[in-house]
Amino acid sequence: MYTLSENCPARDFCIQNGKGLVHVKDLADKAGLYGHGRMFAHVTIQPGCSIGDHPHVHETEFYYIVKGEGVFNDNGKEVIVHTGDICATGFGEVHGIENQSSEVLEMIALIVSE
Repeated sequence: MYTLSENCPARDFCIQNGKGLVHVKDLADKAGLYGHGRMFAHVTIQPGCSIGDHPHVHETEFYYIVKGEGVFNDNGKEVIVHTGDICATGFGEVHGIENQSSEVLEMIALIVSE
């Protein structure tokens, strides 16, 4: 299976009551994840914008930082993450991420089922 980039749906919206709009390009839909997850996306967060803090139940979400810097909330502990870093939030944990820099933050987000 393959998907051409121009066929990937994209949208801008507020995520989990975060600040501003976040650009999300879906790299696979639920069917494309073969029942193992619900999201695989390229996410772009402009300076001053964020994904609000939120929990995960019966799933794990990974962020792979492709470009830039963000402040990652890891269950209430704020950690600065940079290009190449990986963030994971498992069952029952809470996370969010904010771009407090002056540059764009890009990441890959993957949510896999328990």
